[in-house]
Amino acid sequence: MVTQYFTATSLDGYLADENNSLSWLFAVDDGGEAQSVLAGFFANVGAMCMGSTTYEWILANEPAENWRTNYGDIPCWIFTHRDLPAIPGANLHFVADPVEPVHKEMAKAAGDKNIWVIGGGDLVGQFADAALLDEIIAGVAPVTLGSGAPLLPRRILSTQLNLFDVTQYGQFAQLSYRVTY
Repeated sequence: MVTQYFTATSLDGYLADENNSLSWLFAVDDGGEAQSVLAGFFANVGAMCMGSTTYEWILANEPAENWRTNYGDIPCWIFTHRDLPAIPGANLHFVADPVEPVHKEMAKAAGDKNIWVIGGGDLVGQFADAALLDEIIAGVAPVTLGSGAPLLPRRILSTQLNLFDVTQYGQFAQLSYRVTY
């Protein structure tokens, strides 16, 4: 079981633009492969988590019934300090705890499968700060945004990141790194 940050990013390191929009991402040619790449990754996910901004983006941009189609019954922890609406039928756990005790719950739920830290970047940074992030898998898109939500607002040196795979699909370059502490 590994804890993975699987995401897409602009060439200049942003997850979303200054308005928290992902419209730039959906305009990039993925060669028709993004769905199969995501499905292959997701087949090994046993638990996942995200921050409140990511969850709110899903609520605002995806029909609620898509949750079960996209994520099935995989348990998902939403890190937030606010009351957010639940998606009916989704296996959600709203938490305001530090990442360490929640990671233990997620690992138990994941069993022999992996944990997906969807985002955002600051939440992923908290996992890295606690030495709980094992891999970063970033699909780099040929877009520059100039500002927005950063991929990972932490300093992680090259001595801590070991490149283990590079894959191209469409216009994306997927870079996979193991994180060491």
